[in-house]
Order: sequence, then structure tokens, then C-alpha cells
Amino acid sequence: MASRLNPYISFAGDARQAMEFYQGVFGGSLRLNTFGESGYPGPEGADQIMHAMLETPGGYTLMASDTPPGMTYDPGTNIAVSLSGDDEDELRGYWEKLTAGGTVSVPLEKQMWGDVFGACADRFGIQWMVNISDA
Repeated sequence: MASRLNPYISFAGDARQAMEFYQGVFGGSLRLNTFGESGYPGPEGADQIMHAMLETPGGYTLMASDTPPGMTYDPGTNIAVSLSGDDEDELRGYWEKLTAGGTVSVPLEKQMWGDVFGACADRFGIQWMVNISDA
């Protein structure tokens, strides 16, 4: 297997809902494993996600987990996910879905470097950057 670079996102108990949302945005196959399935001791957090992996038809991979009980959660401030390429229709489609219920910090529009770029936080507080290259 080749090396892979992808984001890994931590959530505070809503990893399942977030990953199902991202599956709705990007499509693909979603695998979810709970702490309980993995032998985590005790009932606290047993139904939360220990590891999730979404592999999409476009070749993207997102991984995530819920923050284990007793660990500190820092929501969305230490990660940004970048989507870039030259397929304008595909990237605009992702942008529309990601911004639904979220907050746009930079509108998706032509920038001084010539590409179309936008930045937003989705409804789960995750920061996204979308860059559409000038083909």
C-alpha cells in the first residue's frame, strides 16, 4: 500500500453524524468502529466512534474519531481540510454542500493568484478551503 496523506478529525461525540454528513457530500464507502466494538472497558463512550474512515470515488480519504472519555476536546481550531483541483463543477458541488448550515469566511470567488478560492466552516465547526485551479 502506498503512503497516504489525509486529514484526521476529532469530534466530541458526534463523529458518526459528521462522517455520515461527509459521506453525503463526497459519496463513497464509510467504515465505522466504536470504542465498545474495540474492547474499550466500561459503558461510558462505548457507542462513540473510535475510528471512522471514508474512502470516496474521487480518491479522497477522511478519517475521524470521537475524543475518548477523559481526554480534552478542542473543536475545529487545529485542522483545516483543503480540496483543490481543476474540476470546477465537482468542487463547486462540494462547496455548496459544505457551506449548508455552515459559515463562509472567504466567499468562493476569483483571487489575486488567479484561482477561484473559498474558505468556510461546516456545521460541525471544521474549517475547509476549496481552490479551483485555472485550467
